Amino acid sequence: MKKNKLYEVTEISSIRDMICKSAAKFADKNACLRKLRRGDPYIGVTYRQLKADIWALGTAFLDMGLAHKRIALIGENRYEWVVSYMAAACGNIMIVPIDRELAAPDIINLLKIAKVSAVVYSPKIASKVADARSEVSEIEYMIAMDESDKESELFVSALIEKGKAMIESGNRAYDDVKIDTEEPKIMLFTSGTTALSKGVLLCNRNITSDLMAMCKMVYVGTDDVFLSILPPHHTYECTCGIMAPLYRGSCIAFNDGLKYIPNNLAESRATVMLGVPAVFELIYKRIWATARQKGIDGKLEKGIKLSNALMKLGIDKRRSIFKSVHNTLGGKVRLFISGAAAIDPTISKGFRDLGITFLQGYGITECSPIITLNREVNYKDDSAGIPLTCLEVKVHEPNEEGIGEIKCKGDNVMLGYYENDEETSKAIKDGWFYTGDLGYVDDDGFWYITGRKKNIIIAKNGKNVYPEELETFIGKSDYVSECMVYEEKRDNDTEICVQIFPNMSEIELKLGKDAADEKIKELMQSVVDEVNKRNPTWKYIRKVYVRKEEFEKTTTKKIKRYQVKK
Repeated sequence: MKKNKLYEVTEISSIRDMICKSAAKFADKNACLRKLRRGDPYIGVTYRQLKADIWALGTAFLDMGLAHKRIALIGENRYEWVVSYMAAACGNIMIVPIDRELAAPDIINLLKIAKVSAVVYSPKIASKVADARSEVSEIEYMIAMDESDKESELFVSALIEKGKAMIESGNRAYDDVKIDTEEPKIMLFTSGTTALSKGVLLCNRNITSDLMAMCKMVYVGTDDVFLSILPPHHTYECTCGIMAPLYRGSCIAFNDGLKYIPNNLAESRATVMLGVPAVFELIYKRIWATARQKGIDGKLEKGIKLSNALMKLGIDKRRSIFKSVHNTLGGKVRLFISGAAAIDPTISKGFRDLGITFLQGYGITECSPIITLNREVNYKDDSAGIPLTCLEVKVHEPNEEGIGEIKCKGDNVMLGYYENDEETSKAIKDGWFYTGDLGYVDDDGFWYITGRKKNIIIAKNGKNVYPEELETFIGKSDYVSECMVYEEKRDNDTEICVQIFPNMSEIELKLGKDAADEKIKELMQSVVDEVNKRNPTWKYIRKVYVRKEEFEKTTTKKIKRYQVKK
């Protein structure tokens, strides 16, 4: 396929329109693969069944008086999460997805801010929402996703059965729902890596424009099975990992948990998986660690050289040459997509060398979320890709290096922040949304993200230091698990510092299991010294701190920088 040619997609005006068209077109095809319990075999749910469940649950919601109210949704990747989301989104009810990993007080606080009338929750977090009804005056209903929560009186499955009975008796209230595509219907709380979370308001137009533009750029087909592993409340997973497959007639398989990814890939015969860099880096390192343990790493390297030589001649034998690698990933994976943060380009190329297409993109919750994306036929591994067709992207006030704040304008840009006009007016000016991210665009139209505007360190000479750039180089070391670069100010002076959480398994191989803290510190210092050598002195990291514990992170594995700085 030519790099400028786009894939054809079906025009959709709303999430409801998408579900209706997909159910009609792919009626008897599996939309989801679910498990009743971990370890059970997958059970298929057709598009016809999915729509019937959505319509039934939506009918029950309307009967409960929830039209034009707000429902919070808190849980793991599972069928009931998707049905509840769609039943609200297709029924003129605002949906408020919330991170299930948050502490109970934080969840309660978000429920208060959003003024929700109902909470649909997983029994796994029942203890966190136990006091929700007494703490949040607006809450009328607490609805468990399954009957393992003995305290609840309402369950998603029972409401679906109730709704089906109502429909059979002639209730057509849900059929009569009309969607205003410009009305805010989704409230998403930002992950808060640099500041407190804000409620992002999205409408149907925002989501569908991003969805259509994304699927024009990357092929998603009816033979694809997506393994859903990321938190579904996050707009990256919700739009790209749930809605995209349902839009294109693919199937979603729900993951049992991160440690079960290899098993679930095989069980579901998954072809596509979305993830974050930490997940893919771990998978890639394990491939090579296994090869070294078996003494076949040299053979694997030779295979890559042979395969790359054949590729130059137009001969693709990667899946047969690296069959053992593909078998460890279920044997069917064709595409990995990484988001939420930049990934080391050697990982992208490494997977592609082994016969798995690897793409990364860039997005932000406020843009529903995708802004730029690499394509199978047009990519650069160190880039965040090219802009979607639904928006315009520019660099605001670029410096001499061409770097400036990224701003964009288009149908996928949010309506604003919930009850926060001040922050909305800071973010949206003259129709342009200012992302807070810094970057530049090359001559081929590919975008590069250099860091967050709030994280910039101003060196003594007035030049900008981008912490994320230094973190990338430090993180290349096998001895580093994760790190964060920041500034410390003393006596009107600025020092660049780094905190490192070491990779003890690799350090033990080098220094032994009983390595003294001083020896570990010396090794971390040597890693930083090597990075310093490649940089001018004004970029030097002057202090190195070794952490005993991992950094506190969001559910998409971003370090909560503001917590570290505290």
